[in-house]
Amino acid sequence: MIESGNKLEGRVSRGGALFSEVKDWPLFRNPLQPSWGEPYERIVERMRRALADIHGSTEGGDVVIVSHQLPIWMMHRSVTGKPLPHDPRRRRCALSSVTSFTWRDGRLVETAYADPAAPLLAQAADQGASSGDHCPPPP
Repeated sequence: MIESGNKLEGRVSRGGALFSEVKDWPLFRNPLQPSWGEPYERIVERMRRALADIHGSTEGGDVVIVSHQLPIWMMHRSVTGKPLPHDPRRRRCALSSVTSFTWRDGRLVETAYADPAAPLLAQAADQGASSGDHCPPPP
């Protein structure tokens, strides 16, 4: 699955670095949307449509879909009934984590979260998207 569009892609986000460029300040006018990239609702619609298409084309088997952190996190928040706007530092963002969804009674639900690469994190070149630290599961 394709990552969501983001005008800040590739930029360092630690220590307020994103706010250091005055020319970028207009990108932060509405953090509830987000105004710097693809709206959260559109991410959920895109992911939900893709999951439904895959579900409809699979006869009882498991399917693995690889995506980036934000689209998966948006699906997590959507299926658990949480508001989509959130603090990115509070996402589950472990390196190579696995979030599992399934269809129950016609609804998409999250069934599991796993962090199989946890022992490798200390040696990893990329330690996660949010802060460079291993992010704990949200409360």
